[in-house]
Amino acid sequence: MSEKRPQSKYKIDRRLGCNLWGRQKSPYNLRQTAPGMHGARRGKPTDFGIQLFAKQKLKGYYGNIGERKFRRYFAEANRMRGDTGQNLIGLLERRLDAVVYRAKLVPTVFAARQFVSHKHVTVNGQIVNIPSYQVKEGDVIEVREKGKKMPLVLAATESPERDVPEYIEADHKDMKVTFLRTPQLEDVPYPSEMQPQLIVEFYSR
Repeated sequence: MSEKRPQSKYKIDRRLGCNLWGRQKSPYNLRQTAPGMHGARRGKPTDFGIQLFAKQKLKGYYGNIGERKFRRYFAEANRMRGDTGQNLIGLLERRLDAVVYRAKLVPTVFAARQFVSHKHVTVNGQIVNIPSYQVKEGDVIEVREKGKKMPLVLAATESPERDVPEYIEADHKDMKVTFLRTPQLEDVPYPSEMQPQLIVEFYSR
């Protein structure tokens, strides 16, 4: 991976004003200004600005999901029974790349997207190379033989930086993961606060 990609990724932290993924290397830990020569000046946000910020944070967290795709997630969450905000979180956490990241098979959500795209994982024994693939409860995700030997995978599984959440069962010895259940917002270990209800308000304007 080139230097440009991580640097642009870390710019997201500074632009949004938080350590989005809770990583020790985030430059936001040292420089809490927006990207640019002098850092952008932040005025008092409007209600619209607060809602937009909440949307940008959630989109950014899952690897900078595009607006069209994110809007489709919202529309699907809105059609489902129950709370739209909770449904939205559930749909995002069921993305295959999100499950791979949560299971600590790779160090970042961006690496997870690339890892899936390069056909390093199977779902219930079948190769799936679509990062946005929706995992179902009980699905078993497994790293293929070539992927098991990759340094970034070995480093991620041994890293103390994150814990695997309770809705995922991870066997790092066999590189096998079971998605146990769709989580609620309070189950998801976000390093910074996520406010899906503000996103509901944004799209309901």
